[in-house]
Amino acid sequence: MANIKSAKKRILVNETKAARNKAIRSKVKTACKKVDAAVLAGDKAAAQAYLVAATTEIEKATSKGVYHKNTSSRKISRLAKAVNGIA
Repeated sequence: MANIKSAKKRILVNETKAARNKAIRSKVKTACKKVDAAVLAGDKAAAQAYLVAATTEIEKATSKGVYHKNTSSRKISRLAKAVNGIA
């Protein structure tokens, strides 16, 4: 355990930031799972609606620094490709 006051504060701040990042990542994963489920079900309309919501969540996570911009682009691209592949 840290003895210096600033080190103790850093530990608290890092815990707060880690919890925030975890919550944001969880939202993104949930949104992606909804898109994947709709794709597997073959429901194009629902998949497109979920894709818009997932894209928004991923972009928000990127703007907050949780994801790198290339990571978010890759995730969005893969989801869009899956949705567009529905016959």
